[in-house]
Amino acid sequence: MSKFLRDLGQLRNLVRVIGNSWIRSTAPKDTPDAYHRWYYEKQVQTRVRYFGHETLKSVSDLWNYQEIIFGLKPSLIVELGTYMGGSALYFSHLLKNMGGHTHILTVDISRDAVASEVLQNPDIEFMEASSCSDVVAQRIQALRKEFSGPMFIILDSDHSKKHVLVEMIMLRALTRTGDYLIVEDSNINGHPVFPGCGPGPYEAIEEYEKTYPGDYRRDEERENKFGFTFAVRGFLIRN
Repeated sequence: MSKFLRDLGQLRNLVRVIGNSWIRSTAPKDTPDAYHRWYYEKQVQTRVRYFGHETLKSVSDLWNYQEIIFGLKPSLIVELGTYMGGSALYFSHLLKNMGGHTHILTVDISRDAVASEVLQNPDIEFMEASSCSDVVAQRIQALRKEFSGPMFIILDSDHSKKHVLVEMIMLRALTRTGDYLIVEDSNINGHPVFPGCGPGPYEAIEEYEKTYPGDYRRDEERENKFGFTFAVRGFLIRN
């Protein structure tokens, strides 16, 4: 019986290898991008809900984020761009279930769309301000003293190149080795969606890396894990 099980296991591995090889050889090379474009054309992200609240995320990115957060064990999560607060609530539930002394700061220029459940959550601090403002930088600096562990940051506010670049430069003095930065929506302006919309997060990352080449290393394994992401070239670990 043990030999039979070993042979069966070898057969399964062989079938898996052949199957994966066949998929790679027969699937069009642009399949991930085609799916990515379909996702946007169908506006799937507008129908993604967490506890009933709109998140405007790729579901595979959300899954990737929770894996990163579980491994990183951040004491502070900073989200620049709240919208309705679905992702802030998602992050708060993750941290609460992980335990420890943790906090979430989420920032937006308006609270009008933010769900009351998010605003009333004791684990979430909502700040009504521009994500590039000095008051936000000062608040992050103060929170780092109280929550001294790693920080997980996600940029998801104004998606213009200028704005994202200012956010990234602001974070230079606030991040430490091992902190994790996600730059969302770097997929726009033809990377591969919304071509022609103008320079955005992708171009901001390029500009930042030219100016400060040693600040971050790209986590390409995470970026490529599910075949496509809204954060193209935007999974970054602070050196």
